Amino acid sequence: MSARFAPLALVAALAAQDAPPPPAGYEPALWTKAWRLHHDAIVVDTHSDTTSRILDEGFDIGPRASDGHVDLPRIAEAGLDAEFYAIYVAANYYGHEDFTSKETQKASLANGSAHRALAMIDGLMLTVAKNHDRMQFCRSVADLRSAVAQGKHAALMGIEGGHAIEGDLRLLREFFRAGVRYMTLTHTNHNEFADSCAEAQPQWGGLNQLGEKVVKEMNRLGMMVDVSHVADATFWHVLRVTRAPLICSHSSCRALCGHPRNVTDDMLRAMAENGGVVMINYNCGFLDDDYGKLSAAYRSQLEIRRQAIDKTFPPASPEREAALADLKQKLQPPPPPDLERLIAHLMHAIEVAGVDHVGLGSDFDGVPCVPKGLDDVAGLPRITYWLLQRGVAEDGVRKVLGENLLRVFAAVEATSRRLAGETPFMNDPAHDSLPATDARASSK
Repeated sequence: MSARFAPLALVAALAAQDAPPPPAGYEPALWTKAWRLHHDAIVVDTHSDTTSRILDEGFDIGPRASDGHVDLPRIAEAGLDAEFYAIYVAANYYGHEDFTSKETQKASLANGSAHRALAMIDGLMLTVAKNHDRMQFCRSVADLRSAVAQGKHAALMGIEGGHAIEGDLRLLREFFRAGVRYMTLTHTNHNEFADSCAEAQPQWGGLNQLGEKVVKEMNRLGMMVDVSHVADATFWHVLRVTRAPLICSHSSCRALCGHPRNVTDDMLRAMAENGGVVMINYNCGFLDDDYGKLSAAYRSQLEIRRQAIDKTFPPASPEREAALADLKQKLQPPPPPDLERLIAHLMHAIEVAGVDHVGLGSDFDGVPCVPKGLDDVAGLPRITYWLLQRGVAEDGVRKVLGENLLRVFAAVEATSRRLAGETPFMNDPAHDSLPATDARASSK
């Protein structure tokens, strides 16, 4: 049987027995120890955008791919036991009750945000069914641990972009019934109930009345509340409202990189007090300020020169294609920061929040750049090596790799059981109805 298509249990067992040669500069004995620890631990990643590739590109996760970050063979090599696949709804779907696809210009789609989320869910479900010998769809901590015990990759779902529920608490409940187990309250846009960190002017100053109900209903259901992407005011507002621990599914440390997507030290300490967990993002632009500046300058120059080419040559002409190819060769993006930069964020979060409140949220297949030395999911054991090398105890490494997230997930489930007799929260037509000319206008 080819290792490409071998059951994950077999591949993982072989990997755990025989660590590959250490990467250049890695101490062999520590590498072997890290490899074995990594493959013995339960490794959980809370954010991959591979779902977008599945839906938009027809990507097949089963065989080894020559591009991207994630597929099942590389997942097996990585010892990645569980992934929360992002049900990502882009900001341009927000507010479009009759959304016309910008890609095809063919289909008019009512309730575009919810339909996009449902299409993502369907794509993931079909993928799991196609690869049922190697994957299992999971809705709970018990499901996840059971899948891992069977040697299968546990696939879970988290909505990225709270506008997917279109301000409707009934849709929130339907997504939970479909298996969604966390929701990122915002993406790059303010929505019907919460402010994003990506828009300069606040809409609600955090959460509005509906937003408080969304958080409380998520608590009641047993859906983890994700505060990545939210405005600072939204973060603090959610902390005041929630009855369960929170997650940041894919955010890094603002003390080391000033991007507003990252969390401050005060936020790290607050997440620890809440009992939550911050999952560190691998995106180069969220890890290193210098890279962010160079990348912005590169994108600006690339756009200027592309526009000049478009003005000079007819569309789809051989001359235009040759000019674009020459531009791509001559204008190179900045080099990614080393893996050391990601390790620095992990260690900073551990030092500030404590080892019980830090985890991994890669953003694989959703970012243009990951650190050098962590080119794809197969590089995950290198993180374990460097955590051990920096003095994190084996028990602490296991927590960062996955047990912290599982603890929070279990606590959210326990909160739901405690709130089982609570009446479901409902929309108030007098206050929760938001006309497109009002709350949605700011995202245009």
